[in-house]
Amino acid sequence: MDTEAVRSFVRAAELGQLQQAADELGVTQQAVSKRIAALEREVGVRLFTRTPRGVLLTLDGQAFLPHARSIVAGVDRAVTAIRPGSRALRIDVLGLRSAQAVILHDYWRSHPGVELDVVTLRVDDPGVAVAAVQTGDVDATFRTITDPAALPRELEMIRAFDSPLELLVGPRHPLASARALTPAHLRRHRIWVPGIAPRSEWAEFYDQLTAEFDLRVDAAGPHFGDEVLLDTLADSADVATLVGSRDRYVWPAGHDLRRIPIVDPVIAYPISLILPRTNPHPGLRAIVHHFGSLAPLPETTWLPSWAR
Repeated sequence: MDTEAVRSFVRAAELGQLQQAADELGVTQQAVSKRIAALEREVGVRLFTRTPRGVLLTLDGQAFLPHARSIVAGVDRAVTAIRPGSRALRIDVLGLRSAQAVILHDYWRSHPGVELDVVTLRVDDPGVAVAAVQTGDVDATFRTITDPAALPRELEMIRAFDSPLELLVGPRHPLASARALTPAHLRRHRIWVPGIAPRSEWAEFYDQLTAEFDLRVDAAGPHFGDEVLLDTLADSADVATLVGSRDRYVWPAGHDLRRIPIVDPVIAYPISLILPRTNPHPGLRAIVHHFGSLAPLPETTWLPSWAR
C-alpha cells in the first residue's frame, strides 16, 4: 500500500478539500486525486463522495480513516527512529565492558537527557564497521583504520583517547604482588590474548608491542568470553593478560585477580572514532568535546606507530 496515498487520504478527509490537502503536502491537486483514486482501487471501495464544495467521506471512508491515521503515524515514527538528528545517537563500541562504553556511560551520566544508543557490531574487520558508518547504520564507530589512505574520503577518523594497559593476573602468578611493572618485567612471562583476529587493528598493535619490548604474547585458541579468560587466570600460576585501565571486568571475589599498572613507559592503546566528514549526527560534537576533558597520559607513553 502506498503510504503517501494514505497520507493524502487522511489530509483530504480532515480538510474536506483536495486543493488544501495538496497545498499542505506540497503537491498538485491532480497528484492528490490520482493517489486517492489508486488507493480506492486497491481497497476496492469508494472512500469519498465528491461534491461541489469538496469531498465527503463515505461510510467505508469513515471506517478506514482511524486505521489510515495509525498507518501514517506509524510511518512517521519509523522515519523519526532512523533519521540522524531525530533518532538517538548510535555509536558502535568494541564491547559493553570496553573503555569506549565506560567513557560513553560517564558522559551519559553527566548528560542524562542525551538519547544515546550504544551498540556492538561484533565484527573483527574494521572495514565492516566503516561500511556501517557509510550506510548510516551507525553514526560513528570506535575503530581504527591504521592506513589513513584506506579510509573512505567521506569519513574522518579522530583520536578519541588513549587507554593505558594493565597486567591482569591471578593470586599465584609471580608478578601478583607488584604495585607497578615496567615492560621489562613482562619479558619471559606468557601474556595470553586469545582470539586476536588477523587484519584487525589490535593484531597490528600486538605485533608492534611484542617487537618493541620483546614480549611473549600468546594468541592461541578462540576467545570463549571474558568469564572463561578470568577463570583461567584465577587458576593459573603462569598466565597473564593485558586489559585497558578503563575496561570494566567483574569476577567472583574468590578469584582474587590483580590489576597492575604498566609504567616507564606506560603502554597505551589508542582509541579512534570514525564518523562522517559532513553532516555528522548533531550529538557527536558534545561527545568529542568530552574526550578533551579526560586526563592526559604521561610523556613517557608508548603508542603504536599510527598514533605517534
